[in-house]
Amino acid sequence: MYTVGNIYVITAVAVIGGGLFGFDIASMSAIISTEPYLCYFNQIQGDDINKCYGPKPDVQGGITAAMPGGSWLGALISGYLSDKLGRKRSIQVGAIIWCIGSIIVCASQNIAMLAVGRIINGLSVGICSAQVPVYLSEIAPPSKRGRMVGCQQWAITWGIMIMFYISYGTAGIKGTAAFRIPWGLQMIPAILLFVFLLFLPESPRWLARQDRWEEARNVLVLVHAKGDVDSPFVALELAEIKATVDFERQNADVTYLELLKPNMINRTHVGIFMQIWSQLTGMNVMMYYISYVFTMANVGSAVLLSSSIQYIINVVMTIPALIWVDRWGRRPTLLIGAALMATWMFANAGLVATYSRAPRPGEFNNAAESFSISGKPATALIACTYLFVASYAPTWGPVSWIYPPELYPLRVRGKAVALATSSNWAFNFALAYFVPPAFANITWKVYILFGVFCTVMFIHVFFMFPETASKTLEEVENIFDDTVPGALRLIGTPAWKTRVNRDIHHTESGNVDPEKLATLNAYHAEDKTTTPPLSDEAPKV
Repeated sequence: MYTVGNIYVITAVAVIGGGLFGFDIASMSAIISTEPYLCYFNQIQGDDINKCYGPKPDVQGGITAAMPGGSWLGALISGYLSDKLGRKRSIQVGAIIWCIGSIIVCASQNIAMLAVGRIINGLSVGICSAQVPVYLSEIAPPSKRGRMVGCQQWAITWGIMIMFYISYGTAGIKGTAAFRIPWGLQMIPAILLFVFLLFLPESPRWLARQDRWEEARNVLVLVHAKGDVDSPFVALELAEIKATVDFERQNADVTYLELLKPNMINRTHVGIFMQIWSQLTGMNVMMYYISYVFTMANVGSAVLLSSSIQYIINVVMTIPALIWVDRWGRRPTLLIGAALMATWMFANAGLVATYSRAPRPGEFNNAAESFSISGKPATALIACTYLFVASYAPTWGPVSWIYPPELYPLRVRGKAVALATSSNWAFNFALAYFVPPAFANITWKVYILFGVFCTVMFIHVFFMFPETASKTLEEVENIFDDTVPGALRLIGTPAWKTRVNRDIHHTESGNVDPEKLATLNAYHAEDKTTTPPLSDEAPKV
């Protein structure tokens, strides 16, 4: 069977798995304020018997949270699936599960059926969101790794925007078809993902760990050297992977408890908090419940159209990160993003606290729409919301997916990234459930809360998150080695002393340090189980 070797094509296919998450976000955020949804799932009896109010705030929170709840479980089990079946096949399993969930959601007869379908969809999103970054980080060249894995976030933004406009287009349809059509159409990308993955190579590092060295070498030659079997960079990569695999096999099979051992606990904490902080920025509040915010800003009948502008901003502003994130580095990107997002959150809090009023009886449909603001302050609130999205999109959005797979050694990478991603979904679940009651009870103080989170994450990143940009995954190991001079116990090299590797482009071009390669070859010469030598035959594809 033909195998694709272009890393850009490989990435374009794999990140469809990230797009599924985007489809799910918009399929809820664009629909929860439409009349067909509010009437079909109505639970509230208001003063106007001809008006539909939809589910209660806590029930709507539960419906929205059902997907991240399933994603939490999906992310955890994805580590086992990935280690057993491979990175590629585990993503295909996620695509099948997505189709099953979408069928149930599309056919929903009541709130319970809708929630169950979203939980199943969540299982798929959890698997794909954890393993797509692992797959791409293991197959991409180091100089392009950030860009490739960052495409996961770009796919999410495209998924959000595409599904939002599909939902916007069907919003005027009378009856349940208004929401059943978009909920059914979201199966299409999963079907395409499953089929196209058949033509992609497996992760060379996973193949190496399974002792499938010939296949691992062929994938590296195909993807990193354009078929050049004599590439010095491929020889160096294969030698480094072999050294890593041999070292890891001196230990027992990995379990999740391995991640809590002294030599792993720091990077486990960094990976988990990378994902937790990405949720506590408040971005998904802007995604799931943006229609509430714009309703309270009194934009009138243009709520959906005004909300869609931020999805366009999200797509466009992710592009700079895809181009320059490997040059910027992870740390500066995260620090600048946290500072800007804190600024816009505190600005929103000040605007709402100063200029808003309590809504009049019957002014809004939902108790979560708990304040009303109009005029220039409302315009400023909308502007700060757009600026927040523009600050998140090129910073925490892509880097939250790029960073965790770079932190861990091969032996634990599948499970470690699964654990980190599960923390993302645990907090996604909590926030999805928390925000409607929070707006109903503490109104503008919600913005204060997220502003404080952004401030704390700035401090945390500065002191604890090391730079990993443009380093091979094996080189990142050295950062966490607490035995080297200047390292901190249980931490390794202090985060603020780490820098972007500016020499990786020369290495990938074939300018390999002969001394380093000779050292690795000498190591393999002493080992009885060496990797197969590079042959003169082209890889079989």
